[in-house]
Amino acid sequence: MKKIMLLMFVATIFSCAASKSVRTKEKTIKGNWVLNKITYSKTGDYNVTMFNDATKECLEGSSWKFVPNNNSGVYTVDGANCITGERDFIFVIQEIDETSGYYDFLLKPKNNESNIGFRVELSNLTESTMKWKQNLMVNGTPFIINMDFIKQ
Repeated sequence: MKKIMLLMFVATIFSCAASKSVRTKEKTIKGNWVLNKITYSKTGDYNVTMFNDATKECLEGSSWKFVPNNNSGVYTVDGANCITGERDFIFVIQEIDETSGYYDFLLKPKNNESNIGFRVELSNLTESTMKWKQNLMVNGTPFIINMDFIKQ
């Protein structure tokens, strides 16, 4: 009976584990990054507060550290006219479609009293670059925020 229970426990653990491709993504994302550039899918001046925290101008140039073994990280804002400092977060990478390479990336600030997370598409990841896309609807039309990272 104990062997059967142990076998069921081990099977449950392995069935809940991340796929090999997600583990590869987590290994690649590990380390220090800079949010180099933020662009929008439409031209114009927009007053966007990203992650309920900071403007585009404050987040461009911010430092990000990802620690996949405990799905945590920290980003640091350090710009003029910005609320500077470190922000702790939790993240999860979820494979949506292996064929297309589509992955969801969920980012949740730790000090977030409203318990809100932010979902972005991990659209590209190499050893030195990473691209996130956040798909939104603005006045009934699609609007995309592109975030380009460079590994330090």
